[in-house]
Amino acid sequence: MGDVRPGRLKVYLGAAPGVGKTYRMLDEGRRRAARGADVVVGFVECHARPGTEAMLDGLEVVPRALCVHRGGEFEEMDLAAVLARRPQVALVDEIAHSNVPGGGRNAKRWQDIEQLLAAGIDVITALNIQHLESLNDVVEKITRVPQRETVPDEVVRRAQQIEFVDIPPEGLRRRMAHGNIYAPEKVDAALANYFRPGNLTALRQLALLWVADRVDEALQSYRSEHGIGGVWEIRERVVVALTGGPEGDTLIRRAARIVDRSAGGDLLAVHVTRSDGLAAGTSHASLARQRRLVEDLGGSYHSVVGDDVPTALVEFARAENATQLVLGTSRRGRIERFVTGRGTGETVVELSGDIDIHTVTHERAGRGTLLPSRRRTLSRVRRIAGPVAGLLLPVALTFLLNPDTARDRLNLTSEVLLFLLTVVGVACIGGVVSAVIASVTASLLLNYWFIPPVGQFTLDDPNALLALAVFAVVAAIVAAVVDRSLRLARRSARATAEAETMSSLAGSIVRGGATIPALVERTRETFGMDSAELADEPPGEDGATVVSAGPGAFLVLRGRTLPSSERRVLAAFAAHVGSAVERARLAEAAAEVEPVKAADRMRTALLRAVGHDLRTPLAAGWAAVSSLRSRDVDFSDEDRDELLATADESMAKLNRLVENLLDLSRLQAGALTLNLRATALEEVLPAALADTPEVVVGDLEEIPAVLADPPLLERVIANLVANAVRHGPADRKVLLTASTHAGRVEVRVVDRGPGLPPSPKLAAPPKQGGISVRDRLFEPFQRLGDTDNTTGLGLGLALSRGLTEAMDGTLTPEDTPGGGLTMVLSLPIAERVDLPSDTQSVGGGV
Repeated sequence: MGDVRPGRLKVYLGAAPGVGKTYRMLDEGRRRAARGADVVVGFVECHARPGTEAMLDGLEVVPRALCVHRGGEFEEMDLAAVLARRPQVALVDEIAHSNVPGGGRNAKRWQDIEQLLAAGIDVITALNIQHLESLNDVVEKITRVPQRETVPDEVVRRAQQIEFVDIPPEGLRRRMAHGNIYAPEKVDAALANYFRPGNLTALRQLALLWVADRVDEALQSYRSEHGIGGVWEIRERVVVALTGGPEGDTLIRRAARIVDRSAGGDLLAVHVTRSDGLAAGTSHASLARQRRLVEDLGGSYHSVVGDDVPTALVEFARAENATQLVLGTSRRGRIERFVTGRGTGETVVELSGDIDIHTVTHERAGRGTLLPSRRRTLSRVRRIAGPVAGLLLPVALTFLLNPDTARDRLNLTSEVLLFLLTVVGVACIGGVVSAVIASVTASLLLNYWFIPPVGQFTLDDPNALLALAVFAVVAAIVAAVVDRSLRLARRSARATAEAETMSSLAGSIVRGGATIPALVERTRETFGMDSAELADEPPGEDGATVVSAGPGAFLVLRGRTLPSSERRVLAAFAAHVGSAVERARLAEAAAEVEPVKAADRMRTALLRAVGHDLRTPLAAGWAAVSSLRSRDVDFSDEDRDELLATADESMAKLNRLVENLLDLSRLQAGALTLNLRATALEEVLPAALADTPEVVVGDLEEIPAVLADPPLLERVIANLVANAVRHGPADRKVLLTASTHAGRVEVRVVDRGPGLPPSPKLAAPPKQGGISVRDRLFEPFQRLGDTDNTTGLGLGLALSRGLTEAMDGTLTPEDTPGGGLTMVLSLPIAERVDLPSDTQSVGGGV
């Protein structure tokens, strides 16, 4: 274990100013100082409150640094002075405070606090809920007061302790009215604005919910570490629908807050891409930014293909077992909604069934889309309307240009141009086929009704014939150009959609979602198929889409028939799946080699350790015996006794090392024989503590006998006590206590040493070399934090855990309150266990 550990952070959290956070912080500082801790006040803002100022009496206050900024003088915490003073505990108020610029200071006080923690100084601080980054916008909506000073949630989550300082709204208002928070001239304004009962109640609820979530995280971590079975819970899964519009950020944050209010909830963001790749108002840059926001908030981003957006959303939500679906209110105006009918939101509500729908308002609601919402490809309606218009519009124009009434006003050239304009319009509606129909219809009508002789299909005038030919050519060219532009638009949009889909897949792989089941499910989800699986050979059934994913691997999808354009993208997905399959095969091959590498590492570590630790007692004993055998020196009786004692101690140490090595090898080979019987702690403690008198033993009279092998239990306790004495301070004795819990006896060996490095999160212990700190504690041939093996083989804790688990027990480390490490040895009570025999052969490794 290292000599210096990072400092521990404790946060007093309140719902509003004036609840008493600073007072409680100073009170704890005084209590710690009374217990002998070195406590200083780095920075405390008393706001001229007499009760708070009185709590500073008896505490050392580090003088503040004077800062000059824009002609004004300000006082800030003198970080350098606190670091130079190097106390055990520093009291630093207002963690969200922004420092005055200049002088090489950090921008925020929470950054100052992180420097103190990195230097090994424990910090106690205070914070109001409105300064948390994730709740900043919510608090502004409630109080209508913007909060410019915020602290990232992650900084507060890393605190080892978060204590909620609570007071009911009416009590806080009375405290305000009595002048205990603000100066008298500010009281009325504060009570009428920020400190209104509704505001305080809402802020209190936000703080309680946030703290409750942190408590739940700590509880889940404790249950996981101690192997306690979980209680079944309903898991909230919230899906937020994204269009790429500006309202996406608001929807994501709203959905994230819904998830945060439920234990173990999931946030999923989904964007529906039309199969032709075309969607009005979609900004791919906005989608990329919103995807990053979702991932920053702990959610996952998904992209699915579907022409019917409401159906695709509901099907995705059902496939993901979602409980809630978050949508934004329509950006269409009232007139547009009246003309185009129901929108996505109304349809989703109708299809949702038992899924709760949240329709969230935003600043773009009812103000229209940012880009023109026009169709750029032929829909089913246009494919039908185009030919119909090609037949009817020329006929309608003929009636409007009745030769009997219009001949005096229009000549043939004008009439041809009007028919040409009609053909161009039909081409824009229905494409080249509709334009050909319109061109033929218009040509026949012009020939019969407008080109002399009227009423006959003849062409006598060469000019009229030329005009009609030009008309047909121009109509065909315009129709071809319109059709080509539509096809190019479709191709470009399709390429954009494919690029977006592949970008989403690549992002998923980079973010760690590249496991084979995840890729197969992502493929099914993206292409809207009913099922997807990875098979060793292609199935013989009809209707399944089969794509090769490499040698001996085929991706099989069942559902709709995929067009050739989508099969091209599917081939890229299959290539990624094939790569994942190949990586899995290589991982399996590497796993077969890992036991050999582990044995080699064990052998190498053993040779390195034995090279010193076995040689040292052997050399000392050899030297003592050689001296005694020497005839050149006449030793006195005292010298002879000392040499004999040295030889005896060296041989005893050598014997213990060899026994530990043999026991460890027996444990790993599964050949250790145990004699389990009812064993009282008083039976093994005298021998276990014979070499370590610096131990205080608690009252063990009420502790029942445990089921254990007495010699092995003695060695386990002796190793634990020796480890605690080695790492504890010389002036603090090791404490050994025992208690009963759930049919087991828990023996605790408590030291006051530096303890383990603190975890960055409650749910995730720190890692060193891919192994958690708590697991490295029990690795053989090393000591946590040591740089060499000159102080022992490091087998004590490794062997202790192995022997404990062989006796159906557990050995786990815990942090000692106030600093240090507690090893908890748990064994079953003898009376509550029925043994098939007295002797057992135990297998398993350490």
